[in-house]
Amino acid sequence: MALVTLEQNEHIGIITINRPEALNALNSQVLTELSATLDQVESNQEIYVVILTGAGRSFVAGADIGEMKGYNSSQGKAFGAYGGSVMLKLEQLSKPVIAAVNGFALGGGCELAMACDIRLASEKAKFGQPEVGLGITPGFGGTQRLPRIVGVSKAMELILTARVIKADEALAIGLVSQVCPAEELMGKAMELAQAICANAQVAVRESKRCIRMGMQTDISTGSAFEAEAFGVCCGTEDKNEGMGAFLEKRAEKHFINR
Repeated sequence: MALVTLEQNEHIGIITINRPEALNALNSQVLTELSATLDQVESNQEIYVVILTGAGRSFVAGADIGEMKGYNSSQGKAFGAYGGSVMLKLEQLSKPVIAAVNGFALGGGCELAMACDIRLASEKAKFGQPEVGLGITPGFGGTQRLPRIVGVSKAMELILTARVIKADEALAIGLVSQVCPAEELMGKAMELAQAICANAQVAVRESKRCIRMGMQTDISTGSAFEAEAFGVCCGTEDKNEGMGAFLEKRAEKHFINR
């Protein structure tokens, strides 16, 4: 049985971490399958937006403690580096990724969600970086992404106390952008994905790229990235179509993504 599955619904790819008996814990095999699935998505021009979720009652409960228990320092470093590289691949995917967090998103699961572009949470979702309670640090980017998303003070509090928070607090601190009843989560994620799919995809991808690059640099350099992206989009057929529809006062648009 595949531990990571990919389903395509029109222009939306749905990636599911499928290890429910272990609460979708991230072991080496899951990470390898996820990496391969991301390559598949990147090369599929018919997938515009991705939804990432977990099977069963958990999003991802963390990295696999059973696998990590026997690691020495060099093995731990290698595992952290590999997991971190998969999170970077997810973050750098050219297509927007929506995390539909249906349950536990702890440790590596919280890190996985943070590598996505938009996070929606079920009311049953729980988030946290509990690693220091296990004698380790976050290993897949938690110390880097959490401060960028919620600020240094709140990230320090959550990581250093190992405290787990509920969905409403995750919303309040900006870790997620929406919270909804569990039965509505995938519907909300699909609705959001469809709204993104309706736009010009070159512009969508360039906008994502600018935001991601800009978060890693100063505003002057980021503004240069944005000017370049704006120029790229001005050379597309979709720009002509979008502006033509606006000037002609027609709601219908026919983007061809070039």
